[in-house]
Amino acid sequence: SGVAWNESHHCRLLAGLVPDQFQMCRRNLEVMHSIVRAARQTKSVCQKTFADMRWNCSSVQRAPSFGPDLLKGTRESAFVYALAAAAVTHSIAQACTSGELPLCSCGSIPSEVPGAEFRWGGCGDNLRYGLQLGTAFADSPLKSSKLGTQALKAMNLHNNAVGRQVLSDSLDTKCKCHGVSGSCSVKTCWKGLPDLDEIASDLKSKYLAAIKVAHRLVGSRKQLIPKEMDVRPVKETDLVYLNNSPDYCTLNLHLGSLGTQDRQCNKTSLGSDGCNLMCCGRGYNTYTEEVVERCHCKYHWCCYVVCKKCQRKVERYVCK
Repeated sequence: SGVAWNESHHCRLLAGLVPDQFQMCRRNLEVMHSIVRAARQTKSVCQKTFADMRWNCSSVQRAPSFGPDLLKGTRESAFVYALAAAAVTHSIAQACTSGELPLCSCGSIPSEVPGAEFRWGGCGDNLRYGLQLGTAFADSPLKSSKLGTQALKAMNLHNNAVGRQVLSDSLDTKCKCHGVSGSCSVKTCWKGLPDLDEIASDLKSKYLAAIKVAHRLVGSRKQLIPKEMDVRPVKETDLVYLNNSPDYCTLNLHLGSLGTQDRQCNKTSLGSDGCNLMCCGRGYNTYTEEVVERCHCKYHWCCYVVCKKCQRKVERYVCK
């Protein structure tokens, strides 16, 4: 993150780049800040999105050295590939808007006619440029790499495209009001992308509904088709996976499972973060923790708040 990205030899500092990505780095040094930022966001957002699940995305910290949970065509790898592909496009599109990148600027003015109550203006996110460079960077390892089976490459390319499609579908109209004393006599609007957390939330829903597929010959070419005969055909917005995941209950490094021992759980929840599901029926231990919080806050004219510090005891629950 401290690299200036102003010399082509800086590209050698990034582990895991395939030759096409390395060449892209050398030709587009100014974009690398956005790509590095996207990698960091993918890690943090993935872990935040899955904090309440047995698989909590902790293995993404090892990237680009993935473990078995992200190498064997599981639904977890489907989510990570889709999120990473969306994050790269998202980061580049917003870097254009903020003026970080010299070769692009605001997104083009939408073709749809504005309503009577607003006009197009502002600086929209440049999704077109983000998709162009983001797709080239994210997909090139899957097209040039000799590693992995054809089925795994097809799966990852499909899930990359799903991530970008979810991002594209999320482009929405955002507006700002202008007028005397805060009135909205004039409204300027543009097309903007939501935070990556929102994209991750949509992709998590698709992760939960992901379709198990096989890479089979259909006519003259191979396609990803549902493994079960009674499942509808795969759509371009469906996440797909090839192999079942472990239950992530117990430690098994061969399968990429870290287990849930010592994970914190919610005693009152009936969801995936509840102690029953999180601890896989093994039960949980209870301990008490003292937390220090701000309390008895008072507002002083003008303009600051003074608070005291209060200690209180909180019960925590961790899986056996």
